[in-house]
Amino acid sequence: MLNRIILYTIFCLFLFGVSCTAKKQGNSIFPSAYVNPFIGASTSVGAAGVYHGLGKTFPGATTPFGMVQVSPNTITGGDNSPGYSDEHRTIEGFAFTQMSGVGWYGDLGNFLVMPTTGAMKTIAGKEDGSIAGYRSAYNKATEVAQAGYYGVDLVDYRIKAEATAAPHSGMLKFTFPQDKSSRIQIDLARRVGGTSIEQYVTKVDEHSIKGWMKCTPEGGGWGNGEGKADYTVYFYAYFSKPLTNYGFWRADIPVNQSRKRDDVVSIPYLQKVENAEIIHGKDELQGKHLGFFSDFATRQDEVVTLQVGISFVDMDGAERNFRDEIKGKAFEQVREEAKQLWDRELDRMQVKGGTEEQKTIFYTALYHTMIDPRTFADLDGRYRGGDQEIHSNTTFTKRTIFSGWDVFRSQFPLQTIINPRLVSDQLNSLITLAEESGRAYFERWELLNAYSGCMIGNPALSVLADAYVKGIRDYDVEKAYAYAKNTSKLFGNDKLGYSGPPLSISNTLEYAYTDWCIAQVAKGLGKIEEAKVFEQKGQAYRNIFDTEKGWFRPRLEDGSWEPWPAEGRVKEWYGTMESNAYQQGWFVPQDIPGMIVLMGGREKVLADLTDFFNKTPKNLLWNDYYNHANEPVHLVPFLFNQLGAPWMTQKWTRHICEKAYKNGVEGIVGNEDVGQMSAWYVLSASGIHPSTPGSTRYEITSPVFDEITFPLDRAYYTGKDFVIKAHNNSEKNIYIQKALLNGIPYDQCYLDFKDIVSGGKLELFMGEQPNKEWGLIK
Repeated sequence: MLNRIILYTIFCLFLFGVSCTAKKQGNSIFPSAYVNPFIGASTSVGAAGVYHGLGKTFPGATTPFGMVQVSPNTITGGDNSPGYSDEHRTIEGFAFTQMSGVGWYGDLGNFLVMPTTGAMKTIAGKEDGSIAGYRSAYNKATEVAQAGYYGVDLVDYRIKAEATAAPHSGMLKFTFPQDKSSRIQIDLARRVGGTSIEQYVTKVDEHSIKGWMKCTPEGGGWGNGEGKADYTVYFYAYFSKPLTNYGFWRADIPVNQSRKRDDVVSIPYLQKVENAEIIHGKDELQGKHLGFFSDFATRQDEVVTLQVGISFVDMDGAERNFRDEIKGKAFEQVREEAKQLWDRELDRMQVKGGTEEQKTIFYTALYHTMIDPRTFADLDGRYRGGDQEIHSNTTFTKRTIFSGWDVFRSQFPLQTIINPRLVSDQLNSLITLAEESGRAYFERWELLNAYSGCMIGNPALSVLADAYVKGIRDYDVEKAYAYAKNTSKLFGNDKLGYSGPPLSISNTLEYAYTDWCIAQVAKGLGKIEEAKVFEQKGQAYRNIFDTEKGWFRPRLEDGSWEPWPAEGRVKEWYGTMESNAYQQGWFVPQDIPGMIVLMGGREKVLADLTDFFNKTPKNLLWNDYYNHANEPVHLVPFLFNQLGAPWMTQKWTRHICEKAYKNGVEGIVGNEDVGQMSAWYVLSASGIHPSTPGSTRYEITSPVFDEITFPLDRAYYTGKDFVIKAHNNSEKNIYIQKALLNGIPYDQCYLDFKDIVSGGKLELFMGEQPNKEWGLIK
């Protein structure tokens, strides 16, 4: 690794300077060179054409699965979960925590830092200038985002701002102009979608402060408070410039003042912050809306840095994280170490062939699958548990942000191949949360210990079954199985044999699938009778199929059908979550042959599915048919493999890879959703993807690249590498003509997981026309 770093540094200095990306012909020496964090960095509803907006990723600096994300924030309030959207032209600060790719109003965005000059302002203000504040216009042409680095010029202050990160800490570097009134100010109350409700800060010594920010549902945040997020961010911050002229600001927030997403950007609230009291002569302060600032004079191009350790445990943890990770390190060293971490993680997959654009899309997608589930524990293994007590663990990494309804489909099946330890960590994290909270069931959308209840289904059961059948079992399997049964009992189809309104179709189908998932674990544990019970519960999808309409239809609790809408299957929200019956109705992954029979047989289903895709708009933005912008359809293209038409899977996955993913800000057609949208691309562009997580079957499809290598984890699997080689691959040659598996002719359109993790090579021979004889079901 050292030799590679030296070569990279020499190459960069010789050709491009510090911002260069080094590449080797045919492949990347350093895969981080292909990462473009601006892909998806937009919340724009207008560009998306729908209320969900676009990718909602952040462009700032982070490390693989790191606790800290140091990123520019352009907006507070609204449905702007990353705190940033490319179309905005002002920056209000740089936060040290961010969510990636989510809707439902978001959270985090804590510890907002802004460098300023001139008169002190206590409010960020509004972008339109209607309320003046410390936010600054920025020069878009100077904005740079790379794996582990972000930089931009702040026009109003003539300051260059740069950010980098370590796993539990972050660093900002500001290059100031000559000014007698330069400043670093920190808004301790700020939070995406609301505020922290109480803050504490104290001066430690001539260079350091520490404190905390308490965030509860009363302050908005996740789901505008409905997500039940309740956490405290602890910090330890070191200023390179001595704290000789410092102070606080404190806004007078009434006890009954609402502090959620719309409130904190309202004129009355902003006026209170604008008129905040400036406090000097104190070293410690606690309050409901605080900020801290340090004033100093600067020479032209003087560099001032701020290093910050973050913890969700306590202030001591934040200080230890700072001292053990970045204390005494120069900005460029921290930046280089972040890049090395990314190169190591991104090397879990290696591609050859394809265009430079396709490699950028691929490695950025892989990068986005490595943001969450992020580290929740301090360096010493301590973490806050579901009981809000401090726990200590060194056998696994405690993780948080589990967007279950999204990530069970592609994100975790990808990780079972490239990062089985991460899957084990996630299951251990869910199990300990269920135990420590006293709830004894699995949450479907976990955020910082919160049982948010966001979305539907029991997706943790899918992750559990998928890991278990693939041999990932370094967690308490019996306890996991018990919690899985409890989850099904609390949230499922037991009462009626289906789920009633308002989401009858989506809930019934999702619960039926995850009950089948429990059966897979039960069989592995030798619990045969219980397995039979859950296998039968997996057939609940049949109870909402209306033979008259020939499709799934929502039922009322008395057994009658909900009225059939004039729009028929394409009416959005008709018994479904963020979809329509046509889209959700294909979701019977646990029994695809049974679904096909129920729907009228192979020929009818194949014609219907073909029509479903043919009616999809070419740009794949939000629509009533194959709506790749949202998760319910993500397994659908692989149904063609099981309908005896694998060339159709090949056709449509290549089409989706081309049209739904671009190298640009609007390069993801929907919310990135915590790695799911990106994982779909990574797997599909590689030529494999599951149709049923919880099964060991991976569908074979048309790879974008000529060669894809999966280095395997020898702690879990026997193989060294698994390679997919596509001969004669091109934009036109998208159809598989024949295949070899380890040199032997292979005529199946799917692989078993053991074929992958045993190592070896799958060779695909591509052509321009479909070979309708290859890969048919035997």
